[in-house]
Amino acid sequence: MTPVPSFGLIIVGDEILSGKRADKHMPKVIELLSARGLPLAYADYVGDDPERITATLRRAFSSADIVFSCGGIGATPDDHTRQCAARALGAELALHPEAAELIRERMRDVAQEQGTPYEPDRADNVHRLNMGVFPQGARIIPNPYNKIPGFSCDGAGGGTVHFVPGFPVMAWPMIEGVLDAHCRQWFNRQPQTERSVVVYGAMEAALTPLMERVEAGHPGVKVFSLPSVDHPVHGRHIELGVKGRSALVPGAWDALIQGLHEFGASMGPELVRNT
Repeated sequence: MTPVPSFGLIIVGDEILSGKRADKHMPKVIELLSARGLPLAYADYVGDDPERITATLRRAFSSADIVFSCGGIGATPDDHTRQCAARALGAELALHPEAAELIRERMRDVAQEQGTPYEPDRADNVHRLNMGVFPQGARIIPNPYNKIPGFSCDGAGGGTVHFVPGFPVMAWPMIEGVLDAHCRQWFNRQPQTERSVVVYGAMEAALTPLMERVEAGHPGVKVFSLPSVDHPVHGRHIELGVKGRSALVPGAWDALIQGLHEFGASMGPELVRNT
């Protein structure tokens, strides 16, 4: 069985970095992945700067990861992702035949809805075909919302970047479609468990030796600490826990709880999360 790859996310757009719009993609992608037993390994945010987009995509293509890129694949002057993908791959851009037909089909649908004739040679309709200009060798991603496809390209490192629009109503079903069509072999291959406990009245520095001891004694498990100073229920506290493959967590959890008892810690509710 092939190893489970890391899953990454790239979010493109000045509007996110300026605060004009809040990003909704990352929590949704985490949700879509978690439902299939997969974690999100990282997320990159990049504005509408071609050099930065190209550098970000070049890193993604050189990895062995499965990466989703949201935004910038339209045909307006501030959309650079398609061109940057080609530069990052060292590939030429070309009109994808299947994408072109889908775009024409969408234009025919719109003309019919508006009760106007379809004019394929009209300047704006010709320009819309640019949305189907992808790096050579790209494969299309179906768009169930309006038929304008996204695209996927393979990188030299063995991974793939899947490009979808920035609009959530389009991007999310397209990402879900890619996962179900191309990533099913990795679903729920490595069930993960996270167990934690609320610890009152302790300082992180005092608990660090215990955390280091538990992590060193249980390879493959991560120990985490999430302090809070103004929680509405627990006030000042630390959420201390372990996470990793489900089979490895129980032993680490027992060691952590035993260490907290020896420390004399005041403990509150326990939390368990399985993915």
